[in-house]
Amino acid sequence: MTVRRTVHPLGETMIAVHRFGPIALPGLLALVAAIGWALGPVGQSVAIALNLSLAGFASALLLGPARPGGSYARYATLAVAALSASLAGRLIPAGPAIILAPAVWLYLWWVLHVELRGVDGSAGRLALDLTLVLAIFGGSAGILRLVGPAGWPPPMVLIGLLVLVPAWRASEARGVKGARAIGQAMLHVLAVVQIGLALTLLDLPAPVMPALVALAFHTWNGAADALLANAPARGVLLEFGTLAVLGVLVVLLLTRI
Repeated sequence: MTVRRTVHPLGETMIAVHRFGPIALPGLLALVAAIGWALGPVGQSVAIALNLSLAGFASALLLGPARPGGSYARYATLAVAALSASLAGRLIPAGPAIILAPAVWLYLWWVLHVELRGVDGSAGRLALDLTLVLAIFGGSAGILRLVGPAGWPPPMVLIGLLVLVPAWRASEARGVKGARAIGQAMLHVLAVVQIGLALTLLDLPAPVMPALVALAFHTWNGAADALLANAPARGVLLEFGTLAVLGVLVVLLLTRI
């Protein structure tokens, strides 16, 4: 006697979503971003809004319900990465930019893969930090290209809003949860914005300021990680202070060229 196991159609749909969603969703987001690159500002705004909606709802579906004590910011990581990719595409003429759509798909797939796999261990943290830094670099570069260093609304306000989710995600990855995680994220954003405001006073080449903003994010994040891991304060100051000094030297060299 054989027993037939029936699967509800909704269950089959969810199985298919979880099997093919991590591949199809980044492809759809990359396609929408590429279409936005070829359109004007209004069309790109619509594409960005569509990408934010798709990434937000699909992330909640693929990542599943939040666990007590788990991360909440991870549900917004893919949306911020898609936003950054859409903004960064404006740095390149529309024709060649379409060719970069596969690279955007690969980046967004990697972001989703990191969040699905989790960030346990040093390898997972390194992958997460890399995705966050790339999102800040691409988004900052796109904002500065669209608005300009002295445009309206002030670009550092927009960049601060962009950095908020990565900073929140980074604080939760350190094991900090709840209001404390949001507080650390706000301090992180404040530090990055202050450095960005100082950089706007200098006449820097286009890609340099976003790179230094991303470096500031990474430096603050690494120093916070080291201090929470009870590393010697002197060693943290030496290691990450050296990164800050290196950034200052780059700025000085570029302003003299």
